Amino acid sequence: MDHRLTLTQHLLREVEEHRPGGGPIAAILAEIATACKEIRAELAEVGLGRLAGMKGDVNVQGEEVHKLDWFANEVFREHFAGSGLLCTLVSEEMEQIFHLDDDCPRAQYTLCYDPMDGSSNLDVDGAVGTIFAIRRKVEGRAHGRPEEVFEPGTEQVAAGYVLYGPQCILVYGVGGDVHGFTLDTAVGEFFLSHPQIRMPERGREYSANLSRLDGWDPGFRRFVDRHSQQGRETTYSLRYIGALVADFHRVLLRGGVFFYPGDPQNPSGKLRLLYEAAPLAFLAEAAGGAATDGRRRILELVPDGLHVRTPLVIGSRHEVDAIEGLLTETPAASMG
Repeated sequence: MDHRLTLTQHLLREVEEHRPGGGPIAAILAEIATACKEIRAELAEVGLGRLAGMKGDVNVQGEEVHKLDWFANEVFREHFAGSGLLCTLVSEEMEQIFHLDDDCPRAQYTLCYDPMDGSSNLDVDGAVGTIFAIRRKVEGRAHGRPEEVFEPGTEQVAAGYVLYGPQCILVYGVGGDVHGFTLDTAVGEFFLSHPQIRMPERGREYSANLSRLDGWDPGFRRFVDRHSQQGRETTYSLRYIGALVADFHRVLLRGGVFFYPGDPQNPSGKLRLLYEAAPLAFLAEAAGGAATDGRRRILELVPDGLHVRTPLVIGSRHEVDAIEGLLTETPAASMG
């Protein structure tokens, strides 16, 4: 039997030993994997247990909180409290930055994360995920401050996601390399299954919520019209799951594009910059793809709040460039 490389072995070899300051990053990624295994175990029985349904609260986003949203967020807080690895946590489910006060004097990093992406899919047993990014604490400060995350996505040192589907897959990127791991539930270990992921230069699929089509910038509508006509050489297939992690994972492996533009109800889009768009943009670019808000590179956007939103166009360079070209034909104001 061929030797299978575990996530722990891979992190030791590729991150801790071969990247300056890689030890803490490897340890944080390993702890994230452990937390996500706990979340995955609860997901397997969510329809039967105490965490089925809604919690009855509304989060800072104005969205009703699923019990699994709350549970997944608490798992991350519990796993990193007292670990000495992180100074602060920034989560979709928390209104303010969360300080791990006992760890801040020695910990040098902040974790931005969406603990349960796509939780509206849970009631129909659909795919969901976790998205995360690691940022450095401002040097010389004993405690983290909100402004530490008000930096462009280029300041992220690592990012990744976990997809909870038929398989549980963890993908992370550090220093221009992107790797994927699949959980072997029999032994409880993530094993390397997708080494050195490269996004195809172009694809034949696009992913978007077309129920919002009428409110989009005309450039997006033209892209859909041009690539949805039967008989055209460049006809694309529509694939939309409704969980950002799942839709992005498909684009990462097969190429194409995902887009969620602004519209009259949500002129800045619906996706959060810090813990959704920026982490996935980090992975997309590292894998050879691209990510913009339609006109500007996502990784160069500077957030002015913890929960700021952004339109997102992410995927293969060919499709992202094509959409940007169509959008330049219309005034920027029409995008919102």
